[in-house]
Amino acid sequence: MTAKTQDLPSKNTQLADRSTRLLLALWGSEEAEVLKGKLTDRLKRKGEKSSDYKDIFEQLKSKEAIKIVDGKVAISNKGIELLGQHLKTADLVIDGTIVGAWVAKALCKWVQHSDVAASTPTKNGKVANGAIASYEEFKPVALETFDRLNQDYNMGDMVPIYRIRREIGDLVSRSQFNEWLFEMQSESLLQLLEESVEDSAPDKIEDSVTTKLGMSNRLCQR
Repeated sequence: MTAKTQDLPSKNTQLADRSTRLLLALWGSEEAEVLKGKLTDRLKRKGEKSSDYKDIFEQLKSKEAIKIVDGKVAISNKGIELLGQHLKTADLVIDGTIVGAWVAKALCKWVQHSDVAASTPTKNGKVANGAIASYEEFKPVALETFDRLNQDYNMGDMVPIYRIRREIGDLVSRSQFNEWLFEMQSESLLQLLEESVEDSAPDKIEDSVTTKLGMSNRLCQR
């Protein structure tokens, strides 16, 4: 991919291209965290070296778009927002004659994700923060997100709450997300399972739901 901007030198254009591809690779990955070496190998094209991506990792980390812990890389909510901005760039094109399967798959997933957002209320032509204004609007979005993640990643009807929260993103506030998720459980639409996060990652625990007993609800089950 190349974001062509006449006012920028080719080096900046190349950096924008690599940045977009790195975020897209993370967002479309079946793993919440990807080994940095494995990710770099996927991104490298003919004539490129692993060192070519060193600055990209550092820039995205400084912007809090990605998190790197113990050699594993994960995309953050800010990273997802940044990826959306990159993909909406008018001059964005797919470079080359052959597109990798992972790029096509990730882009298809992005379109599906965008369809959910497009069905929510808008403000001035853009999806507004907290755009899901009622519980009745939240239910179908949450269920669709659950079903899509469950099918795409073969989760066996047990989907981490933090994955659902991150997919829905700023369409609903954090406190409202928690409240409505408990309400869905009361209606037997989803069941919250009180289990700890598999790797005890602070960001995943934060994006889960905590009961009055203080136990992290990591998984949802239909």
